[in-house]
Amino acid sequence: MASKRSRSPRLVPNPFIKKRNLEWSIDITGLPHDAASSSSSDNDSDKEQEQATTSAIEAGKASIENHLDYFRVLLAKSTLSPFPSDTPRLSIDGYHKLYEANAGSPQGAHFIIHQHDHPIAGTHYDLRLQINETSSASWAIMYGLPGDPNSFRLNRNATETRIHCLWNHLIETGSHATGSILIWDTGTYTVLPAQSKHSQDDSQSSTNEDDDLPQLTEQQKLHQAFAARKIRLQLHGTRLPSTYVLNLRLTREEDAVGRARSTRVPKTRRRRGAPSSVSGRITRSSAKGKKVAEPATSSDSEPDPMPSPSRASATGQGEGTINVGQDDTDIVYAPVEEAKEGGKGISATERELRELEDEEVRKTNAYPGATNSIGSVHQRRWYVSLDREASGFVKRRKEGRTVWEGTDLHSNATAGSHQEAEGTKENEKETTTPRLAFPFYVRGVEHERSVVTGRLGSDVLKDEGVVGYIGRKGWQAILK
Repeated sequence: MASKRSRSPRLVPNPFIKKRNLEWSIDITGLPHDAASSSSSDNDSDKEQEQATTSAIEAGKASIENHLDYFRVLLAKSTLSPFPSDTPRLSIDGYHKLYEANAGSPQGAHFIIHQHDHPIAGTHYDLRLQINETSSASWAIMYGLPGDPNSFRLNRNATETRIHCLWNHLIETGSHATGSILIWDTGTYTVLPAQSKHSQDDSQSSTNEDDDLPQLTEQQKLHQAFAARKIRLQLHGTRLPSTYVLNLRLTREEDAVGRARSTRVPKTRRRRGAPSSVSGRITRSSAKGKKVAEPATSSDSEPDPMPSPSRASATGQGEGTINVGQDDTDIVYAPVEEAKEGGKGISATERELRELEDEEVRKTNAYPGATNSIGSVHQRRWYVSLDREASGFVKRRKEGRTVWEGTDLHSNATAGSHQEAEGTKENEKETTTPRLAFPFYVRGVEHERSVVTGRLGSDVLKDEGVVGYIGRKGWQAILK
């Protein structure tokens, strides 16, 4: 048997490669195309930084010294010219004076309604009310504020969200992660006294007694009404009718459910219908027939089933209680893969969707820089309704049914019967287009424009350099 050949001492060199060729080197630095590509890449990076500035500021990833001056210059450049004639307008100067008169003041009563077209939570409208010098409480309302006194959907769900910094009232921005955000209306608010169900004879005596008490600021009134879970607000904005009054109401049941939910540690859950990370099987909800809630987020404004017209309060105050009975098993959060993605460029809203909030944010229900001085609880479900009587409507019987009709209150003393907060008159002087008139309907991102810049949501995304944005489908305006 032949013996095994011994190992070769070294590899045999390739005879077809010349030795001098192995010593060659190629230097591509300094070529014209390289300089052009490097300069273009630098310009692209600069543009990306400029485009990401507003979204980074909104997300808390970037900080600036003066938010008012920054956004004033930005919105002035973004204002459409000519401004749409059918859109109420608040000039840049009015926008500046309004915020300046309220920010940093214990008497400030600034409000904002943002239209937010979120890619996951969908279109909704964020109502934010100033609660102290630097912060505001926030509610997410999916279909916007009600504007028809005879609507079948007079009561709407308003989900309580995080306490925001007051400078968030200034922003209009857009990104792939957050969608478009624009100013639907802004101004000041007045907290009205709670109405009694008893006779109105007591109102005069109570008014006389209140004259002897120290005058409370709108912030203090809001704190008291918030603690009582019944808030009556008159909004002195640019777009809304001057007599517009709404009710925000929180039932005891929803208060208890919201407080219990806020004490739980958030868990990363699988999206309904997504394959299990353990078995790979697709599972279904055990609670058939129940409406699935949206991911827990400040943009979570999917309403519970609305009460029937018979359950709505006859006085328009929305006092009928609604027992939703929705437990935590119906809540579906974002997939694990989404939750583990990097946090670069993620807004405050997106952070809530992915349940990656900082421990201090969850504990205080306030974003960094904001103070929860009002006792806000995350994700409590309030109900918002139009206060028909205070908005100038009277109840009448026509053709066997009850209807609400307007009176002369729309054009006289009702708008001025309650003392307006500082800055409201200046705001009205800067308004150059007629307000909305009852009844009005919020028609969504394809129709609603900013009162400051006149832009649609698509215009905001375009100005921010967002290309190929895909919003959530299925949003429909309430026109009944």
